[in-house]
Amino acid sequence: MRFDWAEETLTQLNLPSFHFAVQKSEIECLLRLFNSLVKRNGQRLDKNGLDHGAFRGILHNVFGMTDDVLLDRVFFAFDKDCDNRINANEWVKGLSVFLRGTFEEKLKFCFEVYYLDGDGSISREVVFDMLKHSLHQHLSEEESGEGIKELVEITMKKMDYDNDGKISFTDFERAVKGDPLLLEVFGPCLPTAQVQLQVPTA
Repeated sequence: MRFDWAEETLTQLNLPSFHFAVQKSEIECLLRLFNSLVKRNGQRLDKNGLDHGAFRGILHNVFGMTDDVLLDRVFFAFDKDCDNRINANEWVKGLSVFLRGTFEEKLKFCFEVYYLDGDGSISREVVFDMLKHSLHQHLSEEESGEGIKELVEITMKKMDYDNDGKISFTDFERAVKGDPLLLEVFGPCLPTAQVQLQVPTA
């Protein structure tokens, strides 16, 4: 039997905009999974769902994501209403792009994750911080400062097409379309190709 809240949520969702193969049944499965995860974390559905810690746990345990900074940024990219919880709508809509989005949708998602706390562009300082964080395990203390500064300069020359000292979405889109490997240049914020979300069919 379908939960009443799931029925209500389904009526609010724009099903044709999602990428799940059997859209309605798969979305119902995602909603049941969401309900299970919310209850497992001791929350009620009327409290708007998964909190920051619970969602980070899912990203880590299900999708194998381990970067603390990017885990936070992905959470806030999902949390469209900025209430510090992932509700059912945000859960399904976010996973649609996260798992099966088009290249253009994933491009927009990655950019949103990277510029999240900025003004709609990625500043030189943010580029430095993200590269430093993602590379700190591979560089010594002495190497990290100068080495990352050099990487920042290379990155800005490659991606800052209008030379204004920051990377706009237009810059990012142009760079990634020219070289798709740049999609996650500042750190992994999407599941690997091998990760598949298994949802029950019953």
